[in-house]
Amino acid sequence: MAELSPILKQATPVTVDHGAGCYLYDLDGRRFLDFTAGIGVTSTGHCHPRVVAAAQEQVGKLIHGQYTTVMHRPMLELTERLGTVLPDGLDSVFYANSGSEAVEAALRLARQATGRPNVIVFHGGFHGRTVAAASMTTSGTRFSAGFSPLMPGVHVAPFPTAFRYGWTEAEATAFALRELDYLFATLTSPTETAAFIVEPVLGEGGYVPGNREFFQGLRERADRYGILLIFDEIQTGFGRTGKFFGHQHFDVRPDVITMAKGLASGFPISGIAASAELMGRAWPGSQGGTYGGNAVACAAALATLDVIESEGLVENAAVRGDQLLAGVRAAESKAIGDIRGLGLLVGAEFTTPDGTPDRETATAAQQLAAEKGLLLLTCGAHMNVVRMIPPLIVSEDQVTDALTIWSEVLTGLGL
Repeated sequence: MAELSPILKQATPVTVDHGAGCYLYDLDGRRFLDFTAGIGVTSTGHCHPRVVAAAQEQVGKLIHGQYTTVMHRPMLELTERLGTVLPDGLDSVFYANSGSEAVEAALRLARQATGRPNVIVFHGGFHGRTVAAASMTTSGTRFSAGFSPLMPGVHVAPFPTAFRYGWTEAEATAFALRELDYLFATLTSPTETAAFIVEPVLGEGGYVPGNREFFQGLRERADRYGILLIFDEIQTGFGRTGKFFGHQHFDVRPDVITMAKGLASGFPISGIAASAELMGRAWPGSQGGTYGGNAVACAAALATLDVIESEGLVENAAVRGDQLLAGVRAAESKAIGDIRGLGLLVGAEFTTPDGTPDRETATAAQQLAAEKGLLLLTCGAHMNVVRMIPPLIVSEDQVTDALTIWSEVLTGLGL
């Protein structure tokens, strides 16, 4: 008898029978308010009728048409549709399956297009679990330990994580940009640096938003030295932050973005977008893959984009995100050192009275929430941040229900 790997640990005790909207139902029919959204994947909620219908129709027409062998209509239509929402100038798309694949494709493009060997990532960033992506991940050693040597050519600069440093955001930003310049002087010359790869909001690193001054500082240095600015929008894209893409909060132009998660409401599809000129500098044969641009996933992505637009989900994420963040802040607790977020990415960081990361209490809060019918996850280097990631369709009443349970959790733990 085969079993799942014992290394796979389930964050909640729930075994799901079915899902609908913002809710999951277990085998006994108990309902759970799902503020994990499959780690930010089910953007239109579970089994949105229009996404289900699009996928069902496509399954009856074509399940797989390998896209370096034949073309198919869903992929061509999705590419055209993405052109209406992608940042100006990013008019060429390559499809893959997972976020890690998209990050590795972006890395490969950057090195081939610039002829430079090195990349700079930022402390706390998560970019995936495959070897190159894990080599660029600094949100926790659990993603990169035990299979060294990792990929060379990766240099790490500070991210302006003000709470961790104990500074104001302005102080943390000035420090981060100053250290980036010092890195250029000591570790990787700008002339050997192909790209900056950065998340608009640190995801696994603790739900830490960046800021305009920091990202514009990256853009200025990228322009000065001919470095590509790559935004990892895998968790922040497709409305999650209250803008269509997270970097749009900061008035900064990317050269490449990576995308996945919320694009197809749960179907596996990812990609990178760049200008046609930049994409054309990739070496022949460097882009491809068996399942990239799968026909059913593309059909689901088209339906997802339709739902996001027609139901005003970007705007809803902004409004409901403000409600959620304000509500979590209002539920004060001496055990929570910092509360932060952007749109429907909200994190509460648990600390001891002396400021030490408190994983045990964060886990207790997350587990008690599940017992009370609210599914949450933890993140951060010390796994002491409880994160809330509801689907973009979440309603005012559902946010209120979640906040009520959250308050009960804090009270129940004596926090």
